[in-house]
Amino acid sequence: MNLIIDIGNTVAKIAVFKDKDIVEILYDSNQTLECLSDICAKYAVEKAIVATVIDLNERVLAQLKSLPVSLLWLNEKTLLPVENLYETPENFGDMTGWRLVVGAYEQFPGKDILVIDAGTCITYEFIDAAGRYHGGNISPGVQMRFRALHEFTGRLPLVLREGRRLPLGSDTDTAMREGVLKGMEYEISGYITVMKHKYPELLVFLIGRR
Repeated sequence: MNLIIDIGNTVAKIAVFKDKDIVEILYDSNQTLECLSDICAKYAVEKAIVATVIDLNERVLAQLKSLPVSLLWLNEKTLLPVENLYETPENFGDMTGWRLVVGAYEQFPGKDILVIDAGTCITYEFIDAAGRYHGGNISPGVQMRFRALHEFTGRLPLVLREGRRLPLGSDTDTAMREGVLKGMEYEISGYITVMKHKYPELLVFLIGRR
């Protein structure tokens, strides 16, 4: 059994693999990782790898240190089966999207691949058919956009994602909700359109968690 720990800005995603098959996926606090001990008691973990985009507190570090197997930290020093064209490799390990696009390329070698990860932020990562990682872009995620409209204005409320939707807003809530959600939709479709114009056989992966 292999243990994969992906610590994001909002939550930690923990997956148990048997060979290449996912056995179980859990979501935990990125400030505690409380479920690690239960996972290790439930499964005979042989290897573990961790990737993080945040600075870890002492509690989390202690949880990782207590794992019964050696831990591989996935960062800019980790050897990968792709060529990294990123200009600042020292910051490479702080980005989550590259891990996804490298994984996608392993499954579909020889393909141009764009991975879009709609999480706390929306990341766009591209690797070409020759296995060269070109980098990507980062933009605000859905909750960040709603909060920004509220916090950087004087009167706009904090609107929830869930609620009434109209093609054109008829009040403040619907105008903000549609503006944010349609803005994200058009942004994502715009990236895909532009990339497909340059790479007609482009494979696109869209992932995220509600």
